[in-house]
Amino acid sequence: MYETIHMLHSYLAYIALAVLILAVINAISGLLGKRIFNMGKDLRLSLFALILCHIQLLVGLILYFVSPSGLSAIQEFGMGGLTSTARLLAVEHPFINILAIASITIGWSRHKKFVDGAKKFKSIAIFYSIGLLLILSRIPWGQWFN
Repeated sequence: MYETIHMLHSYLAYIALAVLILAVINAISGLLGKRIFNMGKDLRLSLFALILCHIQLLVGLILYFVSPSGLSAIQEFGMGGLTSTARLLAVEHPFINILAIASITIGWSRHKKFVDGAKKFKSIAIFYSIGLLLILSRIPWGQWFN
């Protein structure tokens, strides 16, 4: 079970990141290009990024509780006994990514309150970018390419 969830979390991360990057690029280009917010393409891309990030978060939370490097690592070694790599996986990665998904969710919620396309793009660009940067800052890069 652990290996299946871990593999799903790993591969879904590539897809979620790609769509999130596309949503950020789309929002920035829409803002700079002064485009009208298209309820088809712009809305769907932003919503798809939001949904994928939430699914990734749910899979990650399940993984946190079944993984030997998640909650069980903290219970076994305590906070002071974790190496920097173990601390990244057990504490920093989950906490920062929850904040990142919260930022993305705030951006989505704020954009719905606006009528003006520039304000919609700005809300998505700012909050999705913050979420993307937070996610990129806590990816265990050493495990991604091994």
